[in-house]
Amino acid sequence: MIVKRGSVVSHAMAQQWGTGKVVEVDEVRATIRFSDGMVRKIISSHFNDLHPADPASYHPPVKAQKGRGKGRTATPRAKTPRVKKAASPAPVQ
Repeated sequence: MIVKRGSVVSHAMAQQWGTGKVVEVDEVRATIRFSDGMVRKIISSHFNDLHPADPASYHPPVKAQKGRGKGRTATPRAKTPRVKKAASPAPVQ
């Protein structure tokens, strides 16, 4: 297969990746953004594992929105008071 920028492809040996859109191509490798959210670089000797896919089957990965997910809790934790250590006595001479 001739791999060029903008092509929609699928990888024959890794169907779980979904379809991918070719982002960049040079003489050594192609950079492909797959539907599973990963960007993978496929070396030119493995281009024969890539097959054309229906452009309608490519769904770009959904980006996580900022501010969603793990963050601060709704109620702040109570702070424990610090206890001062007693000063040690001066050494006897």
